[in-house]
Amino acid sequence: MYEISALTEATYYILLSLVKPHHGYGIMQETAAMSNGRVRLAAGTLYGALNSLCDKGWIEPLPAESGSRKKEYRLTAAGEEVLRAELERLKELVINGEAVLGGMYD
Repeated sequence: MYEISALTEATYYILLSLVKPHHGYGIMQETAAMSNGRVRLAAGTLYGALNSLCDKGWIEPLPAESGSRKKEYRLTAAGEEVLRAELERLKELVINGEAVLGGMYD
């Protein structure tokens, strides 16, 4: 298991969007759709994040098709492990928040 700090919301959605391979514009669209428009990635932010995630080994570029300028990325096994660990962390936050605040408004 990876010892990582909490993922940013943008990183979480980028990883989540790459469960199925996508190119940059597809990642931007998927992230915006999943977050109901709250997370909108600018191209510079996205490509910086993609480079960082590749360096960490959490995602990888797919081989480019001949003549295509689009670069597609996919989640690696390490990236899936990080994503699942983050999901468990988020679930714990919700459980604890509901336990503490659950009875406050009844």
